[in-house]
Amino acid sequence: MSLAPVPSLDVYPRRTGLRMSYDEFLQLGDEYRHAEWVNGEVVMMAAVTELHSDVVLYLAALLRVFCEATGVGVLRGEPFQMKLGPNLPGREPDLMVIATARVTLIKPQFLDGPADLVIEVISPGTRRVDRVDKFQEYERGRVPEYWIIDPERQQAEFYRLNNGRYDEHEPDAQGVYHSSSVAGFWLKPEWLWQRPMPGTIQVLREMKAI
Repeated sequence: MSLAPVPSLDVYPRRTGLRMSYDEFLQLGDEYRHAEWVNGEVVMMAAVTELHSDVVLYLAALLRVFCEATGVGVLRGEPFQMKLGPNLPGREPDLMVIATARVTLIKPQFLDGPADLVIEVISPGTRRVDRVDKFQEYERGRVPEYWIIDPERQQAEFYRLNNGRYDEHEPDAQGVYHSSSVAGFWLKPEWLWQRPMPGTIQVLREMKAI
């Protein structure tokens, strides 16, 4: 199979015109590491902003230590794939938590089914994809909980699957959102807009995770 040059990552979705099976997609080289498989086509992911990276790394630090300390699950993230079903794309969520009871779904190259919690942090070029395309796919693929974090607009949306459809849930009166899929994990969205963000050790102590 002859591969075309890798397109620029500045706009998303960046269609490559490369069509192949999902198994073939998983065998592509490192130059296609930041890509997703959508309707049989390889689609390159956008380059992220510094703000996007900062928020993802902060949430990853909290979730990784929380999962290890409590044993509730494991954390994975981009560029690790999540394949929700035979008729759904292979996506690379920014972050996803897989419950301990379901870790057998983790294969060497992809998660074979829905994560319990998926988090997408929006970059300017991914707003429609995260809010529309992935929202519909994660709903169809039965991802129990989906967070959409938009640091540019300082917005956080929290969705939970209810009878096959996503319902939005708001933080409580204290501004705290409690995860429905990661028992004991909670977040104040306002932390994500602060610079610097609250220290991870301080937050994890408040959660009584450490």
